Amino acid sequence: MLKHLSSEERRTLANRGALKRKNPDKIRLSVHRSDRHIEIQAIDDTRGHTICAASSKEKDFKGKGWNVAGAEMVGATFAQRVVKAKIADNCYFDRGGYRYHGRVKALCEAIRAGGVRI
Repeated sequence: MLKHLSSEERRTLANRGALKRKNPDKIRLSVHRSDRHIEIQAIDDTRGHTICAASSKEKDFKGKGWNVAGAEMVGATFAQRVVKAKIADNCYFDRGGYRYHGRVKALCEAIRAGGVRI
């Protein structure tokens, strides 16, 4: 069924499916990290749409998203948007197969510092 995917990609999908099954009524905070940018979005899986998002590709973060400090800035901005959307107590973190280290860790800790309970 998933033979065209690498074992790492299969594991990422399996972990995401397990997270969705364990937290069916919560909002998923999904992170995507590339060499230059970091992005995060709050996804409601029951309705299938994105509630809010933040990215280092936005004008405010021009040239600042590639390091830990940039990830912290994106996390702080995202936390403000989540609190404004009134979903701060109903979230879980989906690291998307990335290790909880470096930019991903800084992003998550900045979100927590902004008042979101993960």
